[in-house]
Amino acid sequence: MRQVIIYPGEDGYWVAECPSLPGCISQGKTKEEAIANIREAIQGYIAALEEDHLSVPEERFEALVVAV
Repeated sequence: MRQVIIYPGEDGYWVAECPSLPGCISQGKTKEEAIANIREAIQGYIAALEEDHLSVPEERFEALVVAV
């Protein structure tokens, strides 16, 4: 399981990123598409690390919503 942050991008697409995997970012026209795309990106990221015999970072982020 990986935590994903999703937010509207400037170009009208939804951006999704996985903070525990640096640089693992994707997008989609809809939230659902962005989620599907980041799921695929996470799987590819982890597969590439494993193929190169590199350690896979553990999930280490905690998200909070702060009202201002």
